[in-house]
Amino acid sequence: MSTTPAVPAAPAGSATADPFIWTDDAAGLLDFLVDVFGAIEVPEARTADTDGLILHSELRIGDSTLTIADRKPDWPYMPSFVRVYVDDPAATLKRAAARGARIVTEPTDFWGDVLSRFADPFGHLWWVYKHNPENTAWEEGTVDETGENDWGQARSAEAGAGEQSWEAFATPELTAVHSSLMEAMASLRDPRTR
Repeated sequence: MSTTPAVPAAPAGSATADPFIWTDDAAGLLDFLVDVFGAIEVPEARTADTDGLILHSELRIGDSTLTIADRKPDWPYMPSFVRVYVDDPAATLKRAAARGARIVTEPTDFWGDVLSRFADPFGHLWWVYKHNPENTAWEEGTVDETGENDWGQARSAEAGAGEQSWEAFATPELTAVHSSLMEAMASLRDPRTR
């Protein structure tokens, strides 16, 4: 069995999986993401519905496309959770904060990456990563002489019957990453009821 997934054809500018975000003030979120991530809007994709709300728009960030539309007045709040790789997480967080975002997780070393998070003013949570290709422990799962990987988990299915709690291999950094996520999730609120 292959461990490499098939990559189906996708149009230029789209990855195999691209998020679709329903939000209040889609135009505001588009402007925010252009400023924070250097995203590029696809102008010909922006389409208004008969009620004047944005029905469809597209932003390109790196090799991916985000589709963004306005939430209708009677639709439920649907927060989005998106991971974006950047070259400079601290600078990205600074731009986000300047535009009204709340910093959730400061840049933290995280298994070969630097992880940070912010909650945008529109009610969505963004994971901001910088990949460190010199540290391949995440991809290769460095295994020690006991047959366990960097996180204290056995590599083979026969070595362990169940999943371990993350606390079994937690570091202070991992604990901070986890607790900041729990706090951020508990604080997310529908922008219409703030």
